[in-house]
This record gives sequence, C-alpha cells and structure tokens, in this order.
Amino acid sequence: MAYDYDALYRKTPNALGEPNAVFFEFFKSYGKANARVLDVGCGQGRDALFIARLGHCVTGVDLSPAGVSDLLAEAARAGLAVKGYVADIVDFEPTGSFDVIVIDRTLHMLDRLPRVDVLTRLIEHLEVDGSLLIADEPCNLPDFRKVLDRGSGHWTVIKEEKGVLFARRGRGRTRLEHP
Repeated sequence: MAYDYDALYRKTPNALGEPNAVFFEFFKSYGKANARVLDVGCGQGRDALFIARLGHCVTGVDLSPAGVSDLLAEAARAGLAVKGYVADIVDFEPTGSFDVIVIDRTLHMLDRLPRVDVLTRLIEHLEVDGSLLIADEPCNLPDFRKVLDRGSGHWTVIKEEKGVLFARRGRGRTRLEHP
C-alpha cells in the first residue's frame, strides 16, 4: 500500500467522505433485492455501508485493519448485513459468487500485472447477469476491457466514461460488447 490508509483511518472517521456518486446512481436504479455485493478496497465502508443500507448483503475486503474495523463497527451499530475481511487483494480469493462487484479506486494502487491478475480472478466470482462496477484511473480502462474480452462470458458495457467502467456479465461466448 503506497499510501498509509490504515494510519489515516485510525485518525479520521469517514476519511474518504460520501459514497462514490457513480455507484450511488447505479444502486438508485438497481432492481434486484438482497443482492450479494463484493466491495474490493472497502476501507471504512463509504460505499459498502450505503449499499447495505439499501438492503443488500455486502462483503468488504481491504488491506487496512482500521478501515475494516470501522466498517464492521458501523454495520453492527446499524444492524446491516456486512462482512469484512482484512486481506491483500492480490492474494484474496472470495468465497462464493456475487451479483455486483464494486471496485472503487483500488486497482490503480497495484502494478499493471497484479492489477490485471486481480481483476481476472475477481470476475470469475460474478454471477451471470451480474454487474462489475469499476472507478479507477482512465489510463487503466483499456486493460480492464481486455480482461473482460478474455474472460469467460459475454460482457456488455453499461457505462463507460472518464475513469468509470461498468459492465454486465451475460451468457454466451466470450466477447465484450458496447451498446
């Protein structure tokens, strides 16, 4: 971890502020109830907590023990369905599958090869008709599209703009499709 987020989280409640607006907009119109959501790089839970408050079951993973501790404490106070794991995403292997995977400005912290390997491994845990939501550095999006193009399943881009790539996994042969 290049920046010491653990030290930041120990000193600053809600250090990263409000939920990411692009994820907020997605979940406002998301039609599935009780979705299983994986938040990769969850930190203190700025995205995970608002998603759980909408009635979804969230699993968060982050390298920061302080961040995950804050996430779990707030989830317990609010009675939310949240699990949290302290782990390096380079080595983390999720259990089960998810309806949505959220990756909010986390992959850019890795070098190119580990970044691609992590995304390749994570998308295998996404259900058919599941959504992958990535916010990251714009220069990384071409690599992310290549991962989807090589990954199993048919992928449809549902949103792509500066630093944002949302895609839905479908059935069928491997292919990345833009609307």
